[in-house]
Amino acid sequence: MIELSQKANEISALTRRLLTTGGYKSFSYADIADVIQIRKASIHHHFPSKADLIRTVVIQYREEALAGMSALDQQLNDPVAEIKAYVDYWSRCIKDGSSPFCICMMLAVELPSLPDEVATEVKGHFQDLSDWLTSLLQKGQNKGIFRLTDTPSVEAKSFMATVHGAMLAARAFNNAALFQQITQPVLSRLLATDLR
Repeated sequence: MIELSQKANEISALTRRLLTTGGYKSFSYADIADVIQIRKASIHHHFPSKADLIRTVVIQYREEALAGMSALDQQLNDPVAEIKAYVDYWSRCIKDGSSPFCICMMLAVELPSLPDEVATEVKGHFQDLSDWLTSLLQKGQNKGIFRLTDTPSVEAKSFMATVHGAMLAARAFNNAALFQQITQPVLSRLLATDLR
C-alpha cells in the first residue's frame, strides 16, 4: 500500500476527482495548485511528473478495488451476491455522485497516448477486475447458479463491458437510473432458469 503525506493525499484525492470528470489531459499542475492553494513546485516535490501522480492515483485505486473484491469474497462468499454488490456499488456511486465514473475506464479511452507506467496500471486494473469476475462466474457455473453461454473469462469481460457501458450511458443521458436499467437484465440472464 502506498503511504503518502497529508498534502500528497490531498493532491491525490483532487487528481482522482479531476480524472473522473475529464481524464488525463483535462488538467495540469497549475489547476491542482489553484484549488489546493500551493505552488506547482510543491506538487513536483511530491510527484515529480504528472505521470508519477496519475500512476500513484491509479495504484491507490487498484488497491481499493482489490480490497473491495476481497471483502466481498470474505463477507458474502456467494457469487450472485458478490456480483450484485459490485453492480449496486456503482449504482450508489452514480446516484449520489460520490464516484460517478471509473477512473480507469476514463483513462482507458486515452490508453494509446498515456505514459507507459500509467497504461500498465490501468491495464492491471482491468485484469484484476476481469480475474475476479471470472472466478465468480466460474464458481457460480460450477454450483449451477449461473448459466453461461461462453467461457467464464469471456463472460466476465462482457459483463465488465456492460457495467462500464452503463456508466457511460448514465453520464451521456444524465440519468443515474439508466445504469440499473442496463445492468439488471444482464444480471437476470446470468442466473440459471430454475433460480430466477
